[in-house]
Amino acid sequence: MAVKLTERQQQILDLIRSEIARTGFPPTRAEIARALGFKSANAAEDHLKALAKKGAIELTAGASRGIRLTPMPGNSIAHAVDHVSDAIKQLLIPLVGHVAAGSPILAAEHVEREIGIEPALFSQVPDYLLRVRGLSMRDAGILNGDLLAVKKTPDARNGQIVVARLGDEVTVKRLMRIGNRIELLPENPNFSPIIVTPDDEFSLEGIAVGLIRTTALQ
Repeated sequence: MAVKLTERQQQILDLIRSEIARTGFPPTRAEIARALGFKSANAAEDHLKALAKKGAIELTAGASRGIRLTPMPGNSIAHAVDHVSDAIKQLLIPLVGHVAAGSPILAAEHVEREIGIEPALFSQVPDYLLRVRGLSMRDAGILNGDLLAVKKTPDARNGQIVVARLGDEVTVKRLMRIGNRIELLPENPNFSPIIVTPDDEFSLEGIAVGLIRTTALQ
């Protein structure tokens, strides 16, 4: 039996789906409030709790983007194709650990192993999983030890979470272009933005299309 949502709850659920499809990540409470004209993020939080109670989403406490769609009718990105064996549905995706300075991300020495995933779990089929190190993207719901699903591409839109190479280092940040200026923004106030200068060796390695959490929720 389908869960009955109010009109406002359906609007929020549709917004969450569209943002995950567009960027690979759910919106923050503040972004939901702005998009739907709420006076505060608290109003968005109340609706999210109602959606979670109805089983349409799951919420992660303490993370501004800690929203996950559940496998219910309509949440297509959380479903795999019916009547196909698990072996066929799964793709083997390389898991990349620490990337040595200046070397290709998918170099054999960086690949810890291959992991079988269902492609329908992500907004786009990822090319690899990158083990996250550090907490610079904490407020985007990306924590130390998480596996970031990455689609290889040299291009990205403003606001997307990207894997970027700056000199010899590979980093996960939110991309922001202002004219000819490029900034790599953290999602944690304890970290500073990275300003890319014309003299820097800079390239985009890919965009984030999803996340796998490897640690238990507290």
